[in-house]
Amino acid sequence: MSQDPNSPSVDTSTGDEIDGGPYHMRLYVAGQTAKSMAALANLKRICEEHLQGRYDIEVIDLVKNPQLAAGDQILAIPTLVRRIPEPLKRIIGDLSNTEKVLVGLDIRPKAKTV
Repeated sequence: MSQDPNSPSVDTSTGDEIDGGPYHMRLYVAGQTAKSMAALANLKRICEEHLQGRYDIEVIDLVKNPQLAAGDQILAIPTLVRRIPEPLKRIIGDLSNTEKVLVGLDIRPKAKTV
């Protein structure tokens, strides 16, 4: 029996609802700066914790491809753009505040086990 693609998935170990997927995100950076590298590391950590196996990250270096900034209306860097699921969401900064990133991306944090 197949599951309705519009209904939320359930974590079989906890019985908690989990967000569907996939999540397609673009991280706009300007070279290999400390802030850009921190944003990428923080994003990967958050995705592995909360979206394991249900995300992909495209890193766009605006030093190499400055013309790509216009497509997603990038005004500051680093900027994360969540393209799927809609609606489009943007977060500016190094993504170090996990709670703000989860709220900004509409991702429910995983329940912590005691």
